[in-house]
Amino acid sequence: MSNNIDGKVIVITGASSGLGEAAARLLSSLGATVVLAARRADRIQALSHELGLGGGRALAVTTDVAQFAQVQHLADTVIETYGRIDVLINNAGLMPLSPLDRRKVNDWDRMIDVNIKGVLYGIAAVLPTMQQQRSGHIINVSSVAGHKVRPGSTVYSATKTAVRVLSEGLRQEVKPYNIRTTVISPGAVDTELSASVTETDVADNVKKFYAEVAIPADSFARAVAFAIGQPENIDINEILYRPTRQEY
Repeated sequence: MSNNIDGKVIVITGASSGLGEAAARLLSSLGATVVLAARRADRIQALSHELGLGGGRALAVTTDVAQFAQVQHLADTVIETYGRIDVLINNAGLMPLSPLDRRKVNDWDRMIDVNIKGVLYGIAAVLPTMQQQRSGHIINVSSVAGHKVRPGSTVYSATKTAVRVLSEGLRQEVKPYNIRTTVISPGAVDTELSASVTETDVADNVKKFYAEVAIPADSFARAVAFAIGQPENIDINEILYRPTRQEY
């Protein structure tokens, strides 16, 4: 029986670590061609080489998702190399949490650029190809924080809520083109995301929380594989999951 993943060309942003790396490893093992996109060229080159040694098919393309020209270059490179894009996983994200009264404007700008504009740029780059193919799957990564807001997470929650809204609008607009859409909202997962917190006291609390409840990144990879692996006439639109111990 086909897993509906084998042979697909899957583009993953934020693939140098954490959720993106875990997804790349699992999808490659299931027969997908994975295109690894991230700013850290050394990381994705090493991962691409490792997957290739294991019999997988992988391509690394250095990409800053906050720069539309680079995201478009990513999509163009994939088309030139493989002739199609079957899945885009808009995974790149930042989480520099802080209370609003600390006025961390630079952190706010970075979150908006990566978490919102980066998702939009990814959609813009692959949508014409998927429309022409009349097939495709766009997976956007939100967060539990896109469903709930707490003091200190206001801007991050706002960006991740935006991802959910963008995903629902996209879902409705791409119906004529047979394109599937999924938004995945993880809870506390053991990744480098907490390292993006710039306020020392906030970072200490986040690290303590993650140490107590976070689950491995392969939890996300399995959620991605579940959504992609469904028959083409099934569209898994939203997945929200947490560690069993996580209350928030």
